[in-house]
Amino acid sequence: MNVRLGYTIFYVDDVEATLGFYTSGFGLQRRFITPEGDYGELDTGATTLGFASNALAESNLAAVGGFTRLDPKVPPPAASITLLTSDVSTTVDVAVEAGARRYLDPVDKPWGQTVAYVLDPNGVLVEVATPVKA
Repeated sequence: MNVRLGYTIFYVDDVEATLGFYTSGFGLQRRFITPEGDYGELDTGATTLGFASNALAESNLAAVGGFTRLDPKVPPPAASITLLTSDVSTTVDVAVEAGARRYLDPVDKPWGQTVAYVLDPNGVLVEVATPVKA
């Protein structure tokens, strides 16, 4: 059996606006959006970052009890997207200009990595980090 991580998907109110945030805030390229606008993907490398509408999630998950919606007014869920960059501070500044909210300013970790956190407009926690030095 060959298993690999293919997609990370977050459910949001507005897929189009979310794709726009990630393209302007982080420079990620849009791969596609469905004609209905209820699902879209960004080109992030080996693993696809996708966003689906809350309405689509409700239709898919209603039979098993639904799901908890993201809420940018409360602390984020215990999960994050990590985007790698060589310049954490500048990347965070650009993301904030595009609509992110600063969550934790850049910190240098003892293992040689610099990390910061922002919240996207939906409340998704995004770690902005340099690659781990070997």
